[in-house]
Amino acid sequence: MTLSLFFILLMPQAAHQHHPPRNAEEYAKVLENPKRDEWQKPHEVITALKLRPEEVVADIGAGSGYFTRRLAHHTALVYAVDIDAKLLAIIEKQGLPKIKTVHATPDDPKLAAGSTDTIFICDVLHHIDQRPAYYAKLAKALKPGGRIVIIDFFKKKLPVGPPESMKLSEEQVVEELKAAGFEKAEAHMFLPYQYFLEFRKS
Repeated sequence: MTLSLFFILLMPQAAHQHHPPRNAEEYAKVLENPKRDEWQKPHEVITALKLRPEEVVADIGAGSGYFTRRLAHHTALVYAVDIDAKLLAIIEKQGLPKIKTVHATPDDPKLAAGSTDTIFICDVLHHIDQRPAYYAKLAKALKPGGRIVIIDFFKKKLPVGPPESMKLSEEQVVEELKAAGFEKAEAHMFLPYQYFLEFRKS
């Protein structure tokens, strides 16, 4: 498992399976490919989140900061969480304010209890093993009234993303979060290849 999506994203599935990026710099170029904007729709995603200026967000699997820096424009603080120190170093080199990098482990986001208003997980959940235990750690990191936001690929054949066998269906994600004490609060329907769900504690 890797929170920084080491097998993904913009390449066709054959390339996804056989030619993953070889280092952090190469992988960052994949993540930051302008063509990603066409289907990831980052501006629309940020708008839909209705972020507050005082909000604290944790970007789980931040990678090179594709969403981190966008989130930081609208919030008080963003935790850029990743298990790859070299990718976090790329974020740090950007010198952007209101971003704090967090070097996580595969089974622990390393977030302090009650530290976060929104936990944002884009194209990463399907890489996380032992998700029930991971959800429990995310729940502890949330402030009262906080939310978990999940964006991930529909479980079907798509021109981008991981092989279908790696994907989690929207229904599975909803059931997993329900078992962890969360209910689906909102679903955004504008992404062509991904579901976009918000969850709050039941």
